[in-house]
Amino acid sequence: MIDKSSPLPIYYQIEEQIKQKIDNGELHPGDALPSEREYAEQIGISRMTVRQAINNLVSEGYLFRQKGRGTFVAEKKLEQNLVGLTSFTEDMKARGLQPSSQLISFEIIPAPEQIANRLSIKKYAPVYEIKRVRLADDVPMALETVYISANLVKGLTEEIVNASLYQYIEGQMNLKIGRAVQSLESTIAHDMEEKYLKVEKGAPILVMERHTFLEDGVPLEVVKSAYRADRYKFTIEMNRQS
Repeated sequence: MIDKSSPLPIYYQIEEQIKQKIDNGELHPGDALPSEREYAEQIGISRMTVRQAINNLVSEGYLFRQKGRGTFVAEKKLEQNLVGLTSFTEDMKARGLQPSSQLISFEIIPAPEQIANRLSIKKYAPVYEIKRVRLADDVPMALETVYISANLVKGLTEEIVNASLYQYIEGQMNLKIGRAVQSLESTIAHDMEEKYLKVEKGAPILVMERHTFLEDGVPLEVVKSAYRADRYKFTIEMNRQS
């Protein structure tokens, strides 16, 4: 119920009601919401107020719009804590989801200068270039490009890449992964993201770049991943230093 005498803005009350229905399972992913006009008539408020609430929920990732069809409940976002170094496979399994990969390309190429510098190898030295879609329960989550020195990690195959790189590197190669430096920025989807992540062109995308090192400081990989902003969010715990 909307309390028009409450000091809380009506649009905020609408947002909280919809969130509550999503959280308690009354509304499920994919369910359609009433139109702004229907909402406004039911509650006896302006369509502008309803639109403000819906726009806020779309921005927060609770809802999504489809042109010509309406507004729908979005899938719940997966949350990844940026404290700790885990692979996509490890992260999804920890959530009870089934990870998988769709390999786009797997080849050995001469290292471009920028990649060679970051991997501390000679320009044009052989590197694996691995492009794949990362999925959770068969839903595309990220479009990933990985560069690894072919002289450091030998014997990579498509089968290994489709399973878990980190498991092969640590379990079979006996290389110990130590740390990584990551950066995160927002952008919009272009042709590749539209095709492989099943999003509309111009949809929000989170781009993460990771530079991973072994325990002895040797650079292991350079990874660029484009995550669906409607399905993924990143969190980090920060402590105040004295």
